[in-house]
Amino acid sequence: MTTIGVQTMMLRDEFAEHGIVETFRRVRNIGYRAAEISAVEMSAANVAALVQVRDELGVEIASISGGLTAPDGAPSLGTHLDAFVADARALGTRMIRIGMLPAAAMASTARVEEFADRCQEVAEALREHDIALYYHNHHVDFAKYDGRYLLDVVAERSPLVGFEIDVHWVQRGGLDPVSTLRRYGADGRVAMVHLKDYRIGHLDPAVYEALDAGDQTPWQQELQHIVQFAEVGEGNLDFASIIPHSIDAGAEYLLVEQDDLYGRTVWDALQTSHDNLVGLGYADLF
Repeated sequence: MTTIGVQTMMLRDEFAEHGIVETFRRVRNIGYRAAEISAVEMSAANVAALVQVRDELGVEIASISGGLTAPDGAPSLGTHLDAFVADARALGTRMIRIGMLPAAAMASTARVEEFADRCQEVAEALREHDIALYYHNHHVDFAKYDGRYLLDVVAERSPLVGFEIDVHWVQRGGLDPVSTLRRYGADGRVAMVHLKDYRIGHLDPAVYEALDAGDQTPWQQELQHIVQFAEVGEGNLDFASIIPHSIDAGAEYLLVEQDDLYGRTVWDALQTSHDNLVGLGYADLF
C-alpha cells in the first residue's frame, strides 16, 4: 500500500521552535501519517522523540537521511554506518536515503563513477542489516557524462542502490516525470517519490514599474527566479498521471516537500498539498 507523507526538511524551523512531537502532532492533524526524516540531528533525544511520534501519533517513519561524507566530522554513512543502522532499527524503517551527491563528485566521469562505486559498497554493507540504500535526484543528476546522465552512472555501477525520484527536479532537469518514473522504476528500484510542483511564478509589480521607467535590469534579474517550487496541484505538473505511475513503479511512499514557501507558512503549504491530493482522488493514500 502506497502512503502519502511529508519530507521533514520543510519542518526544520517548526522543530526548533515547537519540538518534534508537537510539530508532528499538527502534521498528523492535517492528515499525513508518514514522514521521511531529514534536517534533524539524530541525537538520542531526537530519536526518542521520533519513536514517540511513531508510537503515540501513528506516524510511520519512511526513511532516514545520510551522506557518504559529512562536514566538520559529523556522522556519515562512510564513517558511522553502525549509528545509522541503529537509528533505522529504532525508528522501524528499512530505508536510508542519500539526499545529494557531494559537489566534488560531479567534477568528472571518474569522480561520478567513484561516488557510485562507494554507494554500492555502502549498500552492500547495509544489506547485511536488511536495510536498503536509496539515492535522491536533483536536476544536476541529468547532466551528461560521456553521453550518460549522472543518474544512469549511479544506476549502472550501483545495482543495489534504489531511487527516490523527485518529480520537480526531474522537470527542472529537462525530463518528463512520468517517463523518468518508467525508466528508473522498471526494475522495482523506485521506493519513494518526492511530490512537489513546478510553477512559473508571477513577477513582482515593481518589475513592470521599472520597465515603464525604461529600466530592464529588474526584469532580467527576476526572470532567473521565475521557476518556483509549489504546493502539489498549484503548478504545472500532471499529478493525475505522476501518482499512478509512481504506484505502478512500486513506490511505497509519496513524500510532499517544498523547498521554498515564498512567504506562506509551512502549514498552509502542507494543507494545500493535502487538500489538492484529496481532490485528485487520493484520500485513501493518507
